[in-house]
Amino acid sequence: MMVSKLQIETWTYYDKVEAIYTRKGYGDMIGIDKDILGGIPSLIVVAKENAEKKLPILTYFHGFTSAKEHNLPLAFLMAEKGYRVILPDSLYHGERDAGLSKEKLRLAFWDIVVKNTTEIEAIYNELNRRGLLQDKRFGVAGTSMGGITTAAALAQYPWIKTAAILMGTPTLTDYAKQLVQTYKQSGELQITKTMEQDVYALLEPYDLSQHMEMLNERPLLFWHGDKDPVVPFSQPYAFYHDALMYYKKQANIRFIREKNRGHKVSRLAILQTVEWFSQHL
Repeated sequence: MMVSKLQIETWTYYDKVEAIYTRKGYGDMIGIDKDILGGIPSLIVVAKENAEKKLPILTYFHGFTSAKEHNLPLAFLMAEKGYRVILPDSLYHGERDAGLSKEKLRLAFWDIVVKNTTEIEAIYNELNRRGLLQDKRFGVAGTSMGGITTAAALAQYPWIKTAAILMGTPTLTDYAKQLVQTYKQSGELQITKTMEQDVYALLEPYDLSQHMEMLNERPLLFWHGDKDPVVPFSQPYAFYHDALMYYKKQANIRFIREKNRGHKVSRLAILQTVEWFSQHL
């Protein structure tokens, strides 16, 4: 079997994280199990004493070119607080790596986001079928592409109780237009007018900024570095201010701006995300 560089890196990362938490004593308390949920390779992170219990569940999506193992630190912290955390691999990532070239992977970006969004429902249904979800307490969060996935899911599924978007954006169409413009200027990818219009049509049902009524006062956290060169800070920040008028209880929506931070999740972001779900899920 051919093993990709990404798979080697994620396995190594998984081993390192597991070793660190085992040394700290978490290994006796927190379990990491590989599973297939709704057809999606996933990690399930939960306190061993809670493994068979119904629990509130957080599903956390990784970023572009990352993999499920990279969010284990946050998952451990959530599991310690009594939650079950699901870490799925996105299409063409981690265990689902198909050896695509950099160019083909970039062109597939929005297909991956949409696929993630449909797979959230498959994960939700599988967990319900197994009797593992407590009182419909199901949350979604993610980093970068995973944050964009989270926003898309909010536009689709009213049963998501609470969410967190870390350095992602709910303005999918605006971000797609920015990416297209960047690719055209750099000449990195050949994008035709038809391809461009097809992407915008694809994204319309998933663009939360075009379906603000779907927020429905659900608790929503944003974290973003204001020096992010990949996903512009201005897009989610503007969305947040527009969204405030849809919340009677404005404490249910929060934006954490981390000054002089680029496109990398900080410890502050992880701890604030854990605290958010502890309060709202």
